[in-house]
Amino acid sequence: MALPALADSWRGSYEVTGVKGGDMLKMREGPGVGYKVIVGLPNGTRVKVQSCQRLGNTRWCEVTLERARGLKGYVSESYLREK
Repeated sequence: MALPALADSWRGSYEVTGVKGGDMLKMREGPGVGYKVIVGLPNGTRVKVQSCQRLGNTRWCEVTLERARGLKGYVSESYLREK
């Protein structure tokens, strides 16, 4: 479970970046690669970060899409850049 201080420091608007070629960042139902993929997000997609938590070597952030706020899931913070 994320520590409140870590979660609060991540809140805000971010953009998907660093996805290679024609690939997409996978938004998942939960924080980890074992969860079902909801949708793929291309570079430039804007998201709102709700909170983040570290699982193993990856920090997973719960996000909503800026253009579709009802769509919520988890992505690796490695592919997020603050806007």
